[in-house]
Amino acid sequence: MSLHLHPRIDALQYANWSEQIFRQMRAGGVDAVHVTITYHENFRETVLNIEAWNRWFEHFPDLIFQGYTADDIELARQTGRTAIFFGAQNPSCIEDDIGLVEILHRLGLRFMQLTYNNQSLLASGCYEAEDTGLTRMGREVVAEMNRIGLVVDMSHSGERSTLDAIAHSSRPIAITHANPASWHPALRNKSDRVLRALAESGGMLGFSVYPHHLRGGSACTLEDFCTMIARTADLMGVERIGIGTDLCQDQPDSVVDWMRAGRWTKQREYGEGSADNPGFPPMPEWFHDNRDFGQIEDGLRAAGFSAPDIGAVMGGNWARFFRQGFNAAQETCREAAQ
Repeated sequence: MSLHLHPRIDALQYANWSEQIFRQMRAGGVDAVHVTITYHENFRETVLNIEAWNRWFEHFPDLIFQGYTADDIELARQTGRTAIFFGAQNPSCIEDDIGLVEILHRLGLRFMQLTYNNQSLLASGCYEAEDTGLTRMGREVVAEMNRIGLVVDMSHSGERSTLDAIAHSSRPIAITHANPASWHPALRNKSDRVLRALAESGGMLGFSVYPHHLRGGSACTLEDFCTMIARTADLMGVERIGIGTDLCQDQPDSVVDWMRAGRWTKQREYGEGSADNPGFPPMPEWFHDNRDFGQIEDGLRAAGFSAPDIGAVMGGNWARFFRQGFNAAQETCREAAQ
């Protein structure tokens, strides 16, 4: 059974999955996790990743199961397991075929980023010099995602593209793992303009604990992190924020090469052993794995959050958003998010 009164939901992880990690999820009372199944994979390669997850579901049914709807969060809590929701950090999985959006949703995909750092067929990434916003295909794909209940995620997208997605989407979108750029000016972090627009449209922001997204990097303190959350709650409203750790636990440094370089370049400047970026940075001392979600709760309490607001940030807000975002559209009006 769940160890806490409110759901604990992590809106992004890309770990080197294992029984140990699944048991840590249970030890940390984590009810639901959005896991990445695509970085640069095409459709068939994404299906292979789903096959791997099917084996984990088969081998560890007492620990994890595949989540499809928000009701699976409550099922996880009632049965003492963790619901796993699939997401793509890149639209490479749909290739150039809009019909694959619905196919992947039927296979369990519930989030899809319109771009991962670079320009895609749909939008511009945050590392491009020019952000041209949503493309013609991007607008069509957003409409299709809205129709079937696949959440638009703009975590790695550029400013104009993110604002375009917020404006064009008939459903609230998510930025599942990023922090305010006003706190730490990483290219991936989001401006106050974006965060205000996200909140006004009913969208959600998940705070990342990945060191490159933190002020002070690996040395960022829990107090500083939770003070940042409190300031963002003032900006966006406490009902529009949650946690999206971007935990890459137990991954070898070589995986950074896949995440950032994929197959689009022959340069391996971000790979293992690089002087510029030698693999994964150490995690902050207050968050190493899924057993540490209680530390964030303690930090929020020390920062002055009430018990109901802590419950909202740690999972209640995401549970509401999943309920709004995962079902096929009967009506795709923003008022449904209010």
